[in-house]
Amino acid sequence: MVIKLAIALTFILAPQIEGQGLRMIVVKTEAEATDLRARIQKGESFDDLARKNSVDASANAGGLLGVFVLADLRKEFQDALSGLRPGEISPIVRVDGEYALFQLLTKEETRWQTQNEAARQAFLQGRYVDGEQLALAAIREAENFGPEDSRLGVSVNTLASIYYAQGNYTAAEPLYKRTLTIYEKAWGAGHPDLAAHLDNLAGLYQVKEKYAAAEALYMRALAIREKTFGSEHSDVAISFDNLAELYRAEGNSNAAEPLYKRALAIYEKSLGADHPNVGASLNNLAALYRDRENYAEAEKLYKRALAIGEKTLGPEHPSVGASVNNLAGLYHDQRNYAEAERLFKRVLSIYEKALGPEHPNVGTSLISLAELYQDQDNFAAAEDLYRRALAIYEKALGPEHPNVSTSLVDLALLYQNQGKYAEAEPLYKRALTITEKTLGPGHPNLGAGLINFALFYRDQGNYTEAESLYKRALAIYEKALGPAHPRVADTLNGVAALLRKMGRNAEAERMEIRAQSIRAK
Repeated sequence: MVIKLAIALTFILAPQIEGQGLRMIVVKTEAEATDLRARIQKGESFDDLARKNSVDASANAGGLLGVFVLADLRKEFQDALSGLRPGEISPIVRVDGEYALFQLLTKEETRWQTQNEAARQAFLQGRYVDGEQLALAAIREAENFGPEDSRLGVSVNTLASIYYAQGNYTAAEPLYKRTLTIYEKAWGAGHPDLAAHLDNLAGLYQVKEKYAAAEALYMRALAIREKTFGSEHSDVAISFDNLAELYRAEGNSNAAEPLYKRALAIYEKSLGADHPNVGASLNNLAALYRDRENYAEAEKLYKRALAIGEKTLGPEHPSVGASVNNLAGLYHDQRNYAEAERLFKRVLSIYEKALGPEHPNVGTSLISLAELYQDQDNFAAAEDLYRRALAIYEKALGPEHPNVSTSLVDLALLYQNQGKYAEAEPLYKRALTITEKTLGPGHPNLGAGLINFALFYRDQGNYTEAESLYKRALAIYEKALGPAHPRVADTLNGVAALLRKMGRNAEAERMEIRAQSIRAK
């Protein structure tokens, strides 16, 4: 019934030059509609409530239906909207056994809503260049509502998400902060919807390995959710999962494991054992066991997650593809190449069918399969897949996205392993340039790239160039992660091994002693 309602309205409400924007919420019961109408009249966002509560297909667009001319609508809708002024909420309308609320938009809000929804759709489709321009236009429209209006927060957050997806973390950070400031003033510091925006900024800090800053924001989000919903709500499980992922990224699996388990228990209790969120939580915990090489336990959890996905979403859903990919990666780790190949090919087929052959997820799947072939010394097949993945990333994400950098390194390592140093060197250089530009000259990922390049020169006997790169990486790690971080110890050992090749044993020994002292802590 809801689908018919949405199709009927969308057909009638094809954009026209003259008309007004219209939003709609559809719910199952009159009591729900009455509650939502009262909440909107008290100042809550129609857009937000539509996304969270409406059972109509328009929910994903905040209830936006488009632009209409009143005379073109069905009579029951004309009656509900008659005399209604922009911004006001219609009486409850019963349609095919369900209950609808409508809101007329001003011309200014119609322009903003249309621009913002177009930007959001471009983002979801991976059209980031188009999305950026549409989001900037939406911000300009939203700024007319005032510097603290929540609609401005929506558009700023959209632009931040586009930059984040492009790997432009420097541009994304101030926008996420601005979004947070707008919503804190609009909603108050303890509003439950603020938690998701705290998570966004925390996730950015996590990618930049600013772990202390990320932890503080995740903890604040957790406190808001626990206070609002209680300790056993599924939203609280989101916070536990986020914190667990942070601790795992830091290498603190002992802190991560109980949080993963607590999140899983909450999801199972609040949502049921077969809910997709349970499957996602199982995948997270399985990844932790995979890190520890507890393959039997990881396999059990991955298989359970896959079964949930296939049952609830269907065997061709992209989320099922992610679960299949996890299981394939586990078999790859165990050198079960035949089973890994079969599953990686299934993942590739799912993504190509569901998302299209040029989606970034297809690129990621191609790389997984290429790595499998590379480990079996099938270099020709691996090269073809790496190149295809690189082309997809460059087209879909732009030539300076971090995924492009990673793909360049993959291809460079393939050439290096075959002794094709001339082909590998420019790829390493381009990857380093991208990483330094997108993440900054002090980011740990740049350190990792410098070490790859140092090993490249070491393998050719160019020890002087390798030493320079190693020491630059060491300086980055010491400043970004602290002088006692495990990566610092690893790098010290790498420099020491190089110095011994150069006959500088006394210097090497000092490096080794320092690395041992870090490991002993």
